[in-house]
Amino acid sequence: MSDPELRGRRHGPGRRPPFFTNCEETAAPGTSHGLSGGRTLCGIPRDRLTLYRGPFTPAGETACPRCGERALGEPEPGVEERLRHRVRGAVPGRPREELLAALRQGARVGLWVSGPAKDLVRHHAGRERIVEGGEPVEAVVRANRRLGLARVVHGTREFVVFLPEDDRPFVTRAEPA
Repeated sequence: MSDPELRGRRHGPGRRPPFFTNCEETAAPGTSHGLSGGRTLCGIPRDRLTLYRGPFTPAGETACPRCGERALGEPEPGVEERLRHRVRGAVPGRPREELLAALRQGARVGLWVSGPAKDLVRHHAGRERIVEGGEPVEAVVRANRRLGLARVVHGTREFVVFLPEDDRPFVTRAEPA
């Protein structure tokens, strides 16, 4: 679904159209369906389907009308919108407020990874460049649990967001690389 204006729907900033895998009913080929979880959007179970590499195109000539209608429902949030939602619940402070403002102004997420805290901090945090809000980093490294880490550059500002799996997120500001 590469055309953001399919059937008059416009996906706004920070939104992306949902992605569904293209498939056909094995016993009745010729109509393309969108796969979501264990069944098509119109209800055919996965064990009765042939899957194809590629996205379901709701406006395609062979598209199932019911799948097409459901695929054009509410778009999924984009990465920036998902990060903004997570940052709203982060530890309060100036870096958090500045990042929320930057995301509202269109800042883009350049990196969002997850894995063991020690590895992510060592390879992606740029700990030596953190100039504000970095006090909790050592505790996250010592705990060595799973961590999400996002990096956002906006103008001359760079933010590193720490998203511990079992704790409250926090935002740091770093000197740009």
